[in-house]
Amino acid sequence: MANVQLIGIKKHFGGVKAVDGIDLEIKDGEFLALLGPSGSGKTTLMRLVAGLEEPTGGRIVIDGADVNDLAPRERGIAMVFQSYALYPHKTVFGNISFPLSVEKMPKAEMQKKAEWAAGLLGIGHLLDRMPSQISGGERQRVAIARALVRKPKVLLMDEPLSNLDAKVRHTAREELKLFQREINVTTIYVTHDQAEAMGLGDRIAVMHDGTIRQIGTPEAIYHDPANTFVAGFVGIPPMNFLEREGVVIGFRPEALLPAEAVPAEESMRLRFIVERVEDLGSHRLVYGTIGGTKVIANLFFRTPIAEGEERDFAVSNRDLRRFDLRTGERVRP
Repeated sequence: MANVQLIGIKKHFGGVKAVDGIDLEIKDGEFLALLGPSGSGKTTLMRLVAGLEEPTGGRIVIDGADVNDLAPRERGIAMVFQSYALYPHKTVFGNISFPLSVEKMPKAEMQKKAEWAAGLLGIGHLLDRMPSQISGGERQRVAIARALVRKPKVLLMDEPLSNLDAKVRHTAREELKLFQREINVTTIYVTHDQAEAMGLGDRIAVMHDGTIRQIGTPEAIYHDPANTFVAGFVGIPPMNFLEREGVVIGFRPEALLPAEAVPAEESMRLRFIVERVEDLGSHRLVYGTIGGTKVIANLFFRTPIAEGEERDFAVSNRDLRRFDLRTGERVRP
């Protein structure tokens, strides 16, 4: 294990500030998710930690040592890529043991370590197969086993589940979290998928335009967003916003309820014009407008709602979040 410190890290490509002065500390054994849209700088930041990019400014410290001038192999890190990058002409064993063969490790020791990594990920029975003979989820495990076989201080993962179908991705996410807890390796995980970030991360760093807009636990990121960007990016559906008395009022779709379900003295009452109802079985998404602004209600109970009707809805005061109209930053009571 090792902690990772990023101190004033910058990476500029000409006039483009891909990473713009980030300060961040990842604790020993922590699973940190870097979450953000395409172009936010999250992959560039990971490549800087890995040593695949050279910073324009700032310092990277791993396990107490400044690694700015160290090659990737000298940093004690391992990386799992989105594409898995397996060698198609090598067996599963050959792929997992490849980093050890490059180090000229004795065959007996190499065999032992490769079997350890494969066993850890439940793919010991696949060692003699070729990558083309195993499933996408199994190839993903091979890539992780190859990264772990050298027992790195830090594991970097760049959207490793994005090539899997939805059902396999959900299972793989659960397995990955349990696996990371078992080995307790410091992990930095890049994703644009908020469900992955919320489900996997001990903490989430939400990135936008090369900066970290908020860092915190999944619960804090969701329920107490620091600004309208985080509030609007995290959440499916995203947070609703209304302009009221010079501020932006935000509330989650599940907090927007028929008025009879919320005590009047503890809520903000709103006139909701229902435009469309999407029944998803376990819940319904109700689309409409409040004062001409598009909003969504996420209802988990079966109150009759008809398209085209106009009725009173409400949001409990405890679920309201206020943001500065100009900056988008959170306004505390």
